[in-house]
Amino acid sequence: MDTVKKLALSRDLDDGELSALISSDRFDGELREQADAVRRKVYGDAVFIRGLVEFTNYCKNDCYYCGIRRGNKNAERFRLTADEILACCEEGHALGFRTFVLQGGEDPFFDDGTLCGIVSSIRERFPDSAVTLSVGERSRDSYLELYRAGAERYLLRHETADNAHYGRLHPSVMSAENRKKCLFDLKEIGYQVGSGFMVGSPYQTVENIVCDLRFLKELDPDMIGIGPFVTHSETPFANFESGSAELTLRLLSILRLMFPHALIPATTSLGTVSPTGREDGLRSGANVVMPNLSPVRVRNKYLLYDGKICTGEESAQCVACLDARVRSAGYRIVTDRGDVRRDGGSV
Repeated sequence: MDTVKKLALSRDLDDGELSALISSDRFDGELREQADAVRRKVYGDAVFIRGLVEFTNYCKNDCYYCGIRRGNKNAERFRLTADEILACCEEGHALGFRTFVLQGGEDPFFDDGTLCGIVSSIRERFPDSAVTLSVGERSRDSYLELYRAGAERYLLRHETADNAHYGRLHPSVMSAENRKKCLFDLKEIGYQVGSGFMVGSPYQTVENIVCDLRFLKELDPDMIGIGPFVTHSETPFANFESGSAELTLRLLSILRLMFPHALIPATTSLGTVSPTGREDGLRSGANVVMPNLSPVRVRNKYLLYDGKICTGEESAQCVACLDARVRSAGYRIVTDRGDVRRDGGSV
């Protein structure tokens, strides 16, 4: 039995087999074919849309790869008000969105009381919609309060599960162990949890990627987001090469085979490094896209990396563009909450 078929049947390989699969393009065609078959078995041809609201680019952290890092003195900072966030959701709901993703830097301004109030308001106004948060590392008590306020999903990419590699990407006040603790706290509370990692980040090895896959097997998340590392000119990693679309697509297929139930986005960063990145991502096993609902005036300020796409489109334009791209790839956008399916059935 070849390696890809073994992965599709067993949902895992030993470290040597995974390393060989990650390191070679020999099996890429078969990987895509098998991954697409698995996603169609579980989710059919459905692609779920999430309305992304980037509401603050203030961040207390100084991660070496990130354009909104505290140390970037040239970043033009912004915060959306609660009313502005609700207006984004209002527009998105009219366009068919039933999940809103509130994403921001780790901004102390948005304490538990402020953020819980925003979450509660969204749930009250749009009771048929889910609220996903992506606001970084917080205390377990904070996560619990936000869950009680109505947040059901939380995205927190671990970025790299290897402690030494994590230390080369982040300042010493941050740790891989705390990031992992946050993820397990979120899962214990009851969130649908999303994690993931950068592909091609500085100093990353194949062994690091295998470590990431092993960590994800331990966590067993509902959502997995990966995307290529893309450089930003105002970071210490400005002169490093960006990650490749090819390796990202290969890993998307591997993840789909390892985690048939997972909700996996075709990310903006993948579309940034390749003109057909998001379509190729869908063909490789992804089943989520996240159009931007943020006001156009702030989109070019929330730049985690250089060259980010879709910073000038109105929300309706962005959705229409994505709908055409999704259809061209052979799938259809579904306007519902898009909850995780762990029963193995299809929509």
